Amino acid sequence: MALTRREFLKRTAALTAASLVGMKLPFVLDQEAQAADADKWVRGVCRFCGVGCRVELGLKNGKPVAIRGVPDSRTNYGFLCMKGMLFYQIMNHPERLKKPLYRASKKDKFKEISWEEALDIAAEKFAQAVKNYGPNSVAYYGSGQALTEETYLFQKVMRAGLRTNNVEGNPRLCMASAVGGYLTSFGADEPIGSYADIEQAFCFFIIGSNMAEAHPVLFRRVMRRKLDNPKEVFVINADPRVSPTSRIADVHLQFKPGTDLALLNAMAYVIVEEKLYDENFIKNYCVFRVGKNKKKVSFEEYKKFLAAYTPERAAEICGGNITPDIIRLVARKFATSPATMSFWTMGLNQRIRGVWANNLVHNLHLLTGQLCRPGADSFSLTGQPNACGGVREGGGLCHILPGHRPVKVDKLRHQVEDLWGVPRGRIPAKPGYHTIAMFSAVNEGKIKAIWINCTSPAQSLPHVDKYRKGMAREDVFLVVTDIFPTKTTELANLVLPTAFHFEKTGVYGCTERRSQITVKTIDPPGEAKPEVWIVREWALKLAEKLNDPVIKKTVEPFIGLEEGFALPKAIWDEYTQKLTAHRDNDLRGATYEVLMQMPDGVQWPAPTKEWALKGGTYKKFVRGLDPLADKEAVDEKPYQFYGPAHKDRKLWIWLRPYKGAAEEPDAEYPFYLSTGRIIDHWHTTSMTGRIKELLRANPYAYVEINPKDAKRLGINPGDMVLVETRRGRNILPAKVYEGPMEGMVFVYWHDMHEERMINRVTKDAFDPGSKEPEFKICACRIKRISGPKPLKPYVVGHKI
Repeated sequence: MALTRREFLKRTAALTAASLVGMKLPFVLDQEAQAADADKWVRGVCRFCGVGCRVELGLKNGKPVAIRGVPDSRTNYGFLCMKGMLFYQIMNHPERLKKPLYRASKKDKFKEISWEEALDIAAEKFAQAVKNYGPNSVAYYGSGQALTEETYLFQKVMRAGLRTNNVEGNPRLCMASAVGGYLTSFGADEPIGSYADIEQAFCFFIIGSNMAEAHPVLFRRVMRRKLDNPKEVFVINADPRVSPTSRIADVHLQFKPGTDLALLNAMAYVIVEEKLYDENFIKNYCVFRVGKNKKKVSFEEYKKFLAAYTPERAAEICGGNITPDIIRLVARKFATSPATMSFWTMGLNQRIRGVWANNLVHNLHLLTGQLCRPGADSFSLTGQPNACGGVREGGGLCHILPGHRPVKVDKLRHQVEDLWGVPRGRIPAKPGYHTIAMFSAVNEGKIKAIWINCTSPAQSLPHVDKYRKGMAREDVFLVVTDIFPTKTTELANLVLPTAFHFEKTGVYGCTERRSQITVKTIDPPGEAKPEVWIVREWALKLAEKLNDPVIKKTVEPFIGLEEGFALPKAIWDEYTQKLTAHRDNDLRGATYEVLMQMPDGVQWPAPTKEWALKGGTYKKFVRGLDPLADKEAVDEKPYQFYGPAHKDRKLWIWLRPYKGAAEEPDAEYPFYLSTGRIIDHWHTTSMTGRIKELLRANPYAYVEINPKDAKRLGINPGDMVLVETRRGRNILPAKVYEGPMEGMVFVYWHDMHEERMINRVTKDAFDPGSKEPEFKICACRIKRISGPKPLKPYVVGHKI
């Protein structure tokens, strides 16, 4: 849709105002301008990040022409970022995959085949692998962008049908440490509170998150709260890099990458030393734990542990602008605020001690009682639209089953088998390969057939060249379901075209436990099909080839159902009515009928239709607000922590020592390298790279270098710079910018060009608890290799 002059002027004014705080604002689309381009508007939810913005798709003569926000939405209040505003362009893009493509050898060219042939080949290859090498020779790797119904059905067929827990997804790369932190601190996954707490908070502690670019619409709410209440609201931003998020901060804490565990323990030290803790909250709801055996210790032992993290000692460890006085200041602000809300994302999670870092943020809230009250919450931000709903809740990782059930717990595993009507013992007792282990097994030829859905690990994995070698093996059969050619389809044997958003029906569950439905409105291009249809038909062929009626049983309830609505509805009904029943994420009340009545969706727990029609649960564990807190109450206390992972019904304050990164700078590689996401692009740019406005705005990645380092190395803006680690090298243009601290460089990771694809050089060390890789920190060296030269964005698709 072309901008009117009126809209252009409005946006220019908005950008001018936003420049005062150094960020790009999301926009509310001009309703009149859009109305001229559309004759029909249909409701849905945004396809991109985990915020879950409510949108309307505009159609003209049945074709998508615009997307707009909805002003009365409880998530985005009508605002959208540029990605969300423009993704309608993807739907009719000429590079959409439209027919199944196959090649027997990865050296051959792809040829078009029928769906019947494609599904038969996929079934035959997976069946052969199981017959010859056993169930652990096959795997599924999914996505936090897939609909809940899709993830649920894929993992059901893999676990109960093919008898393997080799079920993984890209949320392992972004949110696994947050899951581990919530489970070990609160006994239950996902945030206690909601976005609604933003408008009631008085202190924001943002650590390891560039909200302004990664979650811009949500950040707008934080910014609005600050600008409306400049004296009452205090913003702390903790990050080794000054980013657009830093611009609204009262205090920016800049420290050496990977040293924030010392900072967080030092804040706890000040809170304890100055008696800023909430004694009653700790007494009523908390215990102290330490070590792998989760040993219970006393408050006095915790105080002794914190003695090693005085502000003076932490300042020495952290460097940057961290001083003892600034640590004391932010600790006091955090503790004494009427309501403090913390936000974080990959900066904490993508670390070898990501779970510990999450625990230490939670510790600050538990010590001060900054929890369960309006405006007070420890709130992890989710990167993808359905990493929570589909993967964390729906069973999309190797160690969990639907409804937040650990695979290794016999009782819960058998419960799932019973609910699915398959023999006990059908689901293996041992978790499958986590992501890095899975692609290592591909490298080693242990996995013979792998299905990759709605993601591109050939770009998104750390140390990616290492794992692309495995995906390129001739003895590994690779199926990819996607809407566009990607770095991963280039390595596939079989590429299956899928329906996109608004071309199929399904549910996304966003960061604040909110499930929202988008109903099929238009047909997908060519012969593209929804994944639920693909999996159902594939499973029926698998059952025949393996002569196994149990595989057929996994999809039997869904046979013969129309793919556009009836099929996903039946899958959602089975998942919610059977698998979430009586679990902490109970969604029985959120049927399709109810979701279609609720424009903003439903927040779980929502065990009944009546509760779901009220919108669900704004805040967990609070009596009067959470129906399960009332149902599970064991005393008269206002908070009832019924998290299934903590049998003592307590919140755990952890003694977690400081530990640095897996690889830190040295004489040979003297710089820290970190990576992140830019506001205009989404992950691997397989989608946003095909939106002309976004590609023009940021056509390629660059390396940010602190001016002091640039001057010392003779690097000028635009110069071509070699960024080299022990794993490989990139060549990128320089941006000389006081963002990264001295001794650190930063690169956005969306660029597909081989010279600029930064995950070729990142490190694949991972957290031993969450198994999440440490994308955020490794050691590198840099040098100028030439002056500026013209660069073009990488265009995919030519090899298909």
